[in-house]
Amino acid sequence: MSGGSMDEEIEIPPFFLCPISLEIMKDPVIVSTGITYDRDSIEKWLFSGKKNSCPVTKQDITDADLTPNHTLRRLIQSWCTLNASYGVERIPTPRPPICKAEIEKLIRDSASSHQNQAKCLKRLRQIMSENATNKRCLEAAGVPEFLANIVSNDSENGFQSLGSLTDESLNLLYHLETSETVLKNLLNNKKGNDIVKSLTKIMQRGIYESRAYATLLLKNILEVADPMQIMTLKPEVFTEVVEILDDRISRKATKAAMHILVNICPWGRNRHKAVEAGVISVIIELLMDESFSSDRRGPEMAMVVLDLLCQCAEGRAEFLKHGAAIAVVCKKILRVSQTASDRAVRVLLSVGKFCATPALLNEMLQLGVVAKLCLVLQVSCGGKTKEKAKELLKLHARVWKDSPCLPKNMVLAYPC
Repeated sequence: MSGGSMDEEIEIPPFFLCPISLEIMKDPVIVSTGITYDRDSIEKWLFSGKKNSCPVTKQDITDADLTPNHTLRRLIQSWCTLNASYGVERIPTPRPPICKAEIEKLIRDSASSHQNQAKCLKRLRQIMSENATNKRCLEAAGVPEFLANIVSNDSENGFQSLGSLTDESLNLLYHLETSETVLKNLLNNKKGNDIVKSLTKIMQRGIYESRAYATLLLKNILEVADPMQIMTLKPEVFTEVVEILDDRISRKATKAAMHILVNICPWGRNRHKAVEAGVISVIIELLMDESFSSDRRGPEMAMVVLDLLCQCAEGRAEFLKHGAAIAVVCKKILRVSQTASDRAVRVLLSVGKFCATPALLNEMLQLGVVAKLCLVLQVSCGGKTKEKAKELLKLHARVWKDSPCLPKNMVLAYPC
């Protein structure tokens, strides 16, 4: 640190520096391993990075509580004051973090009326916005369960009792970024509140913003669900996810809905539920939208879902009902990513193997599928993708033999 008018180098005591940021600590705290860090740096390390080891000792941090190092903070403040003439600014005394008991009292006091609940939610938002430690404290005090109960009670009452309280609760619950353990607890609520059912109802009847947050929360919750919970999802879950995709209420909600389908479609009879909900036609329409395809991840997930659904007869039949399906999938090969190309070729192989008719094979030829598959064999592409492309070309080489792009060896393999 260089001095002000005297322009001299000031030597900073090394134990004043945070081991992570290597800057003077403003709010030194001690972790369970005995090492002191600046609160902001260790919070980002533990919570944002989802690590649980001490950066210095590499030992597990067994207790997430951060103990203020008041002695060191006072030493740093005194040093700053002594060196004020060199341009060193005194570090202010940090505000004490919120305590769990205060939050628990806030929740208890809110039970008497909707007005008190509204005040409680406003205060919780303020607390949450201050720092990451407060988020963890809110979680430990049972705030996620409190918010989920508001959402569940309102959905059971047909959205007539609380209204905006539910909207605010959903917003807070999403931005609280709760841990996997808490999400599992919400999913396995012993009081009988079905969080999946509640979120599904909000996706159906809620306002624009609430539908989006409900979708984002449902994605997070289903990611921690066990296979049995996923296999027993009700058809209405699929219906509302499709509605979110179809309505395109926001880019984030669309991506979250696609994530949900990628995670749940492989299990049990979920492929059939998804097909019955109309997923395939909506996804094809999305793939035709250039704004959706501007982000690589969207088309990739869409192709994964189409591949999963085309593995069942109902899915293939629904896929072929859409007049643009073959053309859209063909167009994405070699234009999005390796993942999208691989899944697109798999989709075409599924319909080409199990649904081949003279009309379909002619359509695939006319739409450039044969040419695109031949191109896959020539360019730098994944080995499995090339194998699938070759399998489909060989399968129908007899029909496609007059195509100028079909390699001679494939035509010879299937002479007339």
